[in-house]
Amino acid sequence: MPPDQQAASPEPAEGAAAARRPRLTPPIADVRRAVRSVLPAEGLVLVALSGGADSLALAAATAFEAPRAGLRAGAVIVDHGLQDASADVASAAADAARALGLDPVLVRRVEVDRAGEGGPEASARSARYAALDAAAAQTGAALVLLGHTLDDQAETVLLGLARGSGTASLAGMPARAGRYARPLLGIRRATTRRACLDAGLEPWHDPHNLDPAYARVRVRERVLPMLETELGPGIAEALVRTAEQLREDDEAFTAQIDEFIEEICEPSEAGIAVSAGALAANPAALRQRIIRHVVASEFGVSLTRAQTLEVARLVTDWHGQGPIELPSGIRAGRAAGRIVFSATG
Repeated sequence: MPPDQQAASPEPAEGAAAARRPRLTPPIADVRRAVRSVLPAEGLVLVALSGGADSLALAAATAFEAPRAGLRAGAVIVDHGLQDASADVASAAADAARALGLDPVLVRRVEVDRAGEGGPEASARSARYAALDAAAAQTGAALVLLGHTLDDQAETVLLGLARGSGTASLAGMPARAGRYARPLLGIRRATTRRACLDAGLEPWHDPHNLDPAYARVRVRERVLPMLETELGPGIAEALVRTAEQLREDDEAFTAQIDEFIEEICEPSEAGIAVSAGALAANPAALRQRIIRHVVASEFGVSLTRAQTLEVARLVTDWHGQGPIELPSGIRAGRAAGRIVFSATG
């Protein structure tokens, strides 16, 4: 073979690497750009990997971007044990992570209380985050990346609206909360699927994602498509914009409360007291948030709207009524111009 042809021929290893390297398509670029925007300055980044298209696209993008930012990147696979062969699914996801070059790759098996409060979905979520927290603590990870997409956010907002859960739920999932980041909240699910296809990755298809027994699946497969048909395209994006606006409002209220709370609260026997006059001087939205905040901070209990309004009546409709019994042995009453919250147990 002539020398110039020999020089033009790649070495076998280089040729194999080129064959494995996916071409850069718009979906792959979108996911990589989203990951790049949240990477920390230093440390280890872990990807919460289920093997599905969203987390697999996220893992591939992280494996590409992290080394270029001087970071290490690994993965955590949580096996919930809710399906037959779940261990095999977890093992396949771990193999995929290693093939992408992620290290360390951790597999954690958790026990899910199917009969727990909130059902198996809530129990699985609690167990999953406990496992992710433990993995991050074990490895000293600076950041854990979650694969929630714009579609997941829209579903969350719609479910919160249906349940009447208030602005905290309507604000959806935060893009960043502590050690967790969700870089794909601006990315559609179709984009992550296409990114996997373009990269030659084969995601796992969770059968639970098609099971109408789950409210989220019904929203995904029936409600959102119906809204798109009846009201026109762009419903998911509109829901996410609403969530962003509500989150901004929620953060502003929270900052106000944090500045204000120490001025109007004082310790009380077996609890805490809040100035009734200060509560009365504030708009209803802020007054009710303060009530919920005080109870949650002092006793670790979340009040419903009905319970919050009953407490607020001690401020706005006071005519000598007795104390109100709240969940978990908490009592709220009015005395000497204060709303007093106390533990009765």
